Amino acid sequence: MNRPMEINIWGGDWGLPSVDIYCLEVMAYAKFSGVPLQTCVTNNPFWTPNGRLPVFKHGKQVLSSLPEISAYLKQKNFSADFGLTQKQCADAAAYTQLLKEKLHLALQYVWWLDTKNYTELIRPWYAKALPFPYNYYYPGKYEQEAKKHLEALYDQDDDPLTIESSVYGEAEKCLTVLSVRLGDQEFFFGSHPTSLDATVYAFLAPLLKVPFPSPALQNYLKACTNLVKFVVRITQRYFPYAIQEYEAKKSAESGAQGKSDPESDFPNRRRYQIVAGIFATAAMTGYALSTGLVQMSTKDEVSENSADYKDLFQAAENTED
Repeated sequence: MNRPMEINIWGGDWGLPSVDIYCLEVMAYAKFSGVPLQTCVTNNPFWTPNGRLPVFKHGKQVLSSLPEISAYLKQKNFSADFGLTQKQCADAAAYTQLLKEKLHLALQYVWWLDTKNYTELIRPWYAKALPFPYNYYYPGKYEQEAKKHLEALYDQDDDPLTIESSVYGEAEKCLTVLSVRLGDQEFFFGSHPTSLDATVYAFLAPLLKVPFPSPALQNYLKACTNLVKFVVRITQRYFPYAIQEYEAKKSAESGAQGKSDPESDFPNRRRYQIVAGIFATAAMTGYALSTGLVQMSTKDEVSENSADYKDLFQAAENTED
């Protein structure tokens, strides 16, 4: 009997099947490839092989990133890119690099480094989603990782507003490039979605759908109407259950508006905070010793990888002029 393919993910909200970029990327790619993938919402990366979600499992195979998962699925005759030419594959790689170098940092900033977004929305969401005591540990961990990423790319002596403006400016150029490239098409290479569509959807869907208290970059995305339609189209076509579940949730909670206390998102704060801190510190220290530390990109590393999409940014600047 064939074992099913399954994936452990962060759960969804706000009409999304998952709030996590990389979970969304794999889930969308699997849908586009016709993979019969079973999803399991775990909301706990602690027991995963690399301390991250998603985790793809099939028999003895345990994989985490889209490149390795797509390579494995291709061996099983599942691929969203079978119809692409060599040039189209190269274009897809260049646009994917653009997203990861320019838009990813901005999303980290929106998610973890914008104080209003973090304190009013993101931290409370993870406090509810994560099991105790990890809900005390992971939000701060991800915030610190985002800070390290930013520090690797920007001089911290610069004015914070200048840094924020630069991060968002690069992201807006990226969104402009994507909008111009998509044009009036349903997907980036025509009428069928590919791995590039999966990556773009994963990056744009949370930015579009999450109700951020500070929506500056979100508003820029909303002005790119073809990208908005792109996200809505994929969600409605491939993840309709996420929309239905969210609408049902809103309906059920409509009578309880105004009763939520943000501090209650951290259960029994005074009673458990010290115990949770000790537990989480000990657990994560052990995990770090057993797996090693995550390496951050540097300014030099980023500049070495930038050649593939310099022409894309130049096109964006010409468009804006």
